[in-house]
Amino acid sequence: MPTPAQHTGASGGSGSGAGSGSGEDAITVRDLRKSLGRGTSATQALDGLDLTVPRGTVHGLLGPNGAGKTTAVRVLTTLLRPDSGLARVAGHDVAAEPDAVRYRIGLLGQHAALDEELSGRQNLELFGRLYHLGGRAAARRAAELLDRFDLADTGAKAVRHYSGGMRRRLDLAACLITRPAVLFLDEPTTGLDPRGRAEVWQAVRSLVGGGTTVLLTTQYLEEADQLADRISVLDGGRRIAEGTADDLKAAVGGDRVDVVVRDPARLAEAAAAVAAATGAAQAATDPERALVSAPVTDRMTALTETVRALAAAGIDAEDIALRRPTLDEVFLHLTATGTEAAA
Repeated sequence: MPTPAQHTGASGGSGSGAGSGSGEDAITVRDLRKSLGRGTSATQALDGLDLTVPRGTVHGLLGPNGAGKTTAVRVLTTLLRPDSGLARVAGHDVAAEPDAVRYRIGLLGQHAALDEELSGRQNLELFGRLYHLGGRAAARRAAELLDRFDLADTGAKAVRHYSGGMRRRLDLAACLITRPAVLFLDEPTTGLDPRGRAEVWQAVRSLVGGGTTVLLTTQYLEEADQLADRISVLDGGRRIAEGTADDLKAAVGGDRVDVVVRDPARLAEAAAAVAAATGAAQAATDPERALVSAPVTDRMTALTETVRALAAAGIDAEDIALRRPTLDEVFLHLTATGTEAAA
């Protein structure tokens, strides 16, 4: 049977989780350090991590396996004690005031913590009672959350009959029984199909619209691109880059114009024409795909001039497109170089 610890919420009252202090950031981390293991087998999971998350925003944490994402979440949710540094969540120090932090947060892990035999409504009422809500208050809160997450019509159905997306939305609802000020989502859509992920994304957007702050770790870079106001890329227990998705993409190289040439034999001519049209020192070529690619600054002007230059040279194109770097390319570039590029 699930317990409150699996959702890490308040342990008393109906929850005034919003008490994070007027004007204070929801999460503040400075020079946070944490080693795991002992002796020669110890590893530095967090090595001077810095992080600031304003209230009412979604902040994404990205990084390869072992980068420190899960350790950071465990420290910020009081499940691990830091070795040194400052970490404040919802206005309270995680080391000095862990109970106050727990009262104001919710944690959604990678696996649903639900009773399969109970209905959705019964699960939420159970969590409400475990969080010390009275019977009427628990029932009222369950009804509110079922409606909020578009589960009211299925509230009487046993959870074992729910789809993956429905389970995740119900699990997310259970995290909100006590109205936490800060919600930690640790890879919330792992294993879901595209429709299930979209359902969870919409639920998260609704939460943030209501004032909740979200710290999101995810293995889906598209998820961070869709949800996060800002993104921190971690590697080796440190932040190596931070910014909006567009900031990070621009830091890797900005916009490009891509041209697929109909006649591969004219690839070199096309490269020269594209370089002249865009003002690039040189256009890159990919002979296998008959592709020419060049960086641009003014998107629409570059596209127009490229079309004109190719037409003037009598070069036919299968496709011409403006493209921005994907977050996948940003991630691979940054974790390969390990260079700080905070925006």
